Amino acid sequence: MRPIESLKCHDFPCSDIEKDRHRIPGIDIKTENINTIMISEAPPENEDDYFYSQGNPFYMRTTVQAFNDAGFAAKNMTDVLRLGAYVTTAIKCSKTSYSISQETIGNCSSYILEREITLFPRAKTILLMGETAMKAMNLISKKNTGKIMIPAGPTYKVRKAKYFYNEVRVFPSYLQTGKSYLIEKSKRTMIAEDIREALGHQG
Repeated sequence: MRPIESLKCHDFPCSDIEKDRHRIPGIDIKTENINTIMISEAPPENEDDYFYSQGNPFYMRTTVQAFNDAGFAAKNMTDVLRLGAYVTTAIKCSKTSYSISQETIGNCSSYILEREITLFPRAKTILLMGETAMKAMNLISKKNTGKIMIPAGPTYKVRKAKYFYNEVRVFPSYLQTGKSYLIEKSKRTMIAEDIREALGHQG
């Protein structure tokens, strides 16, 4: 299965994104092997830095480092997939400013991300990497249950509780992409803890 063949944005209604930098994973995936879905923020401005781009993309390097920090041996995204983890973004187009509007998050979560999650029926855990992913998951939860899932508050506090989307355990965490990941050691430690627990979760 290639996610890009099942997921589409038909009219690109958002105003704070780069529509020509639209990225949905185009790799072949055996959905039955995926136990964890890791949702990051948005594609990078430079497509060469996207998780699944050829060469040595920056988003791949920081993500692989996060898995290594958690104790899982990985050198590339193929290794991450072999660990049973599928990595994607909450927003499918590059952003034009630091923050992303609630409207854009709502559009992408309802048009694409919600459908994307259903592509992996055997997933037991979802990692929400950063505030945008948490907001997107809250919108999906509210749409389907009438309630938000992740309460407001600092990530280091909300990550201590247990959350579920249907029967899937959801882990709020920090963003594992971007240059700040390389310098914020305390966040790297918490990201590693969340990845370790998510991949070890058995339901």
